[in-house]
Amino acid sequence: MKSASPRAGSRAATARAAARQANSSGLVSLWNGVRMRRQRAAADPDAATRLVTLPADWEDEAASGLAALASGQGAVTLAAAVAAWLGRLPAGSDLPPRLVGLLLRRAACPTRAVWQPELAEAPGFVVNLAAFAEGGLAFDTEGFTDALATLGGALDLLGGGRTGRLLLSNLDPCLAALGLDYDSDAGRDTAACLAALTTGTLGGRPAGASRAGVMVPRSPVPGLGARAAAAWGSPHRAARSPGPALPCAIETGFSTPGPADALLGVEACGLAPLFSPLRADGRLSASTLARLAARGLSPEAALAATLAGETLLRPADFSSLQAMGRATAPFVDRAAGVVTGAIAGAMEPAASGSGVPRRRELPSRHGGFTQKAAIGGHRLYLRTGEYEDGALGEVSISLVRESANGRAMMEAFCHSVSLGLQHGVPLDAYVEAFAYTRFGPGGPVEGDASVGRASSVLDYAFRSLAQAYLGRQLDDAAPEEDAEAPLPLDLPAPREPSAATPGSRPGLRRHHALRLVG
Repeated sequence: MKSASPRAGSRAATARAAARQANSSGLVSLWNGVRMRRQRAAADPDAATRLVTLPADWEDEAASGLAALASGQGAVTLAAAVAAWLGRLPAGSDLPPRLVGLLLRRAACPTRAVWQPELAEAPGFVVNLAAFAEGGLAFDTEGFTDALATLGGALDLLGGGRTGRLLLSNLDPCLAALGLDYDSDAGRDTAACLAALTTGTLGGRPAGASRAGVMVPRSPVPGLGARAAAAWGSPHRAARSPGPALPCAIETGFSTPGPADALLGVEACGLAPLFSPLRADGRLSASTLARLAARGLSPEAALAATLAGETLLRPADFSSLQAMGRATAPFVDRAAGVVTGAIAGAMEPAASGSGVPRRRELPSRHGGFTQKAAIGGHRLYLRTGEYEDGALGEVSISLVRESANGRAMMEAFCHSVSLGLQHGVPLDAYVEAFAYTRFGPGGPVEGDASVGRASSVLDYAFRSLAQAYLGRQLDDAAPEEDAEAPLPLDLPAPREPSAATPGSRPGLRRHHALRLVG
């Protein structure tokens, strides 16, 4: 038997050295032509870490998202996790390669119920709208429609007769890539067309709902409005992939924060706008760069204009989110996880004698204030909306340098509080519930003289609102109670509350159990 040539041995040694170097740097073999890497990640800061294998150019947040989505507690690879749920599709189906392609493009991702079929939840997919925006008012309408057909066919087969969900996400970055502003008629019309095209392609409205009188608006994106109107006007279920399909209804809507968004790398979850032009690391976001490019501005030119006092990009607020919700609600089955009909009913005046509180709508142009502050060095903006009589009707808290999920969760929280205020919930009730809550960041407050220290963002916000709208100056929490102070591992047994305890505040519950790690 001939021995291996010195050149062959050298090549083998070089290959082994390259493999060792790749493994030491986290890089591993290819999957579907995509280079993969390994890293340790956890679904949340309190969970045990897992060894996660995912595409090398995906962010660290995507690894945490996969750790949360994949079943089990041990090591997980994207390839194995995807193969698990693809294995539930019939043999010979052409859907698996198309679904893998959408995932690797970060255009669509299954919800947790698909990754973990043991959960008693409806299966669904989240679609990254920005993945189909090509810039310069160009949107891949054909590719988007094909993707909807692929995902609809998969939900037919994975649903087992249950209602599936197709949720849209990353709307504002999609509009930014098209050169459209979120708070504009063109942006709202384009979003409505995307929603109508989605619902129409996937088979229309649920039983009992009617499209009569609901017209699809025009969009400045070439071809999108006509395609959406044709899909919306068709009363028949759109054709999907070849092969038998189960009679599975599919609800459409916009996504809420979850690990699927992290896997897709979205900047703004679901319907939400981007409240800050910056990323979590302080650099300009991709959406901000796209909007500046649409105006013919470089980052340097934009900085110069801003220093000169110009306002190039007006930050979105809660009223712009409300306007976007009203524009898209007629064209989806679910809005932010809530059935659209229920939202529409809440916005209608209650019938006389029904006992349901009426919603007091804010006028289109209203007063309020914007307060810039920083808590322990973390900047935020507290914005309010007022009725003509000065009563508070809207609250918005914009976190400047938090993650997209963190900003989306705060926006959803403020939306809930605002709806409560507009339906008659007194501000005192919110102050009682959220003053002195504890979670990071906490510490000295800069920029707002009404609060000296805060144990959380909500503690600051509601004590500031109490001073502004209730005339109540609430004392600062003791420094040792700030969220930045470490909690002991062995907590002492709770003591019975005493009315004579020094420093106690009657009428306010003290919350010490809530600790969010971000």
